[in-house]
Amino acid sequence: MIKKLFLNDKNILILILLNAVIIFISGFELTASNKFLFRVFDNIITGLFIAELTVKLYEYGFKKYFSSSWNIFDLTLIALSVPALISFIMDLEITNISFLLVFRVMRVFKSFRFLKFIPGVEHLLKGIQRALKTSIIVLAGFAVYIFIIGILSFYLFKSSAPEYFSNPLTSLYSIFKIFTVEGWFEIPEQITIGYSSISAFLTYIYFIFILLTGGIFGLSLVNSIFVDAMVSDNNDELEQKIDNIEKKITELITQNNKHVGSTK
Repeated sequence: MIKKLFLNDKNILILILLNAVIIFISGFELTASNKFLFRVFDNIITGLFIAELTVKLYEYGFKKYFSSSWNIFDLTLIALSVPALISFIMDLEITNISFLLVFRVMRVFKSFRFLKFIPGVEHLLKGIQRALKTSIIVLAGFAVYIFIIGILSFYLFKSSAPEYFSNPLTSLYSIFKIFTVEGWFEIPEQITIGYSSISAFLTYIYFIFILLTGGIFGLSLVNSIFVDAMVSDNNDELEQKIDNIEKKITELITQNNKHVGSTK
């Protein structure tokens, strides 16, 4: 009975949805009694997830269980929820392990388990994985470009607009904002206050160049490569089958020619 309860995906889906609702409601201002009640419910569900983990490990075995990425994901979320559960059961919030309760925030990621029940999600995730592998070089090059422009902009404008270029990290963030077409005109306007006409013009040209190369062409290139790789089918297996068929056809033709030659 217990095994059927925890191995039934519909029951686990109900638990996930219920947990998501509890997490959502817990974010509002509640009375102390209601807050405690929702905390009880949340930890009960965590206990049920632990029971699900135990049953699946016993039923499938370690090798089969860890062969699934979803099971590893579930295990990670459960492990991050354990400190909050222990503190609740043993009433340890006032002790030195209270810092572990930060992992309670991670319980919100339990809702991502809902994705495993969406039809075709495995194909979607494989497409995303394939797209990331295909576009990794372009993404790395784009990151290097942001780094170069960010450092250059820091040394050029750190005194003119310290709120945007006070240090290299802030400069990188400001350049990234421009790449996303966010603040592409506010930042140059702030910088050019007090500049001469020629200096202001050159500054505008500089940021127009950044916007075009990074914000328009750069992101468009990254996006197009990512999307193209994501929607394209993985035809390696199909191509292998076609190659095998071609080899067999070639062998049959060769054998047929030999047979015809021998009969003559």
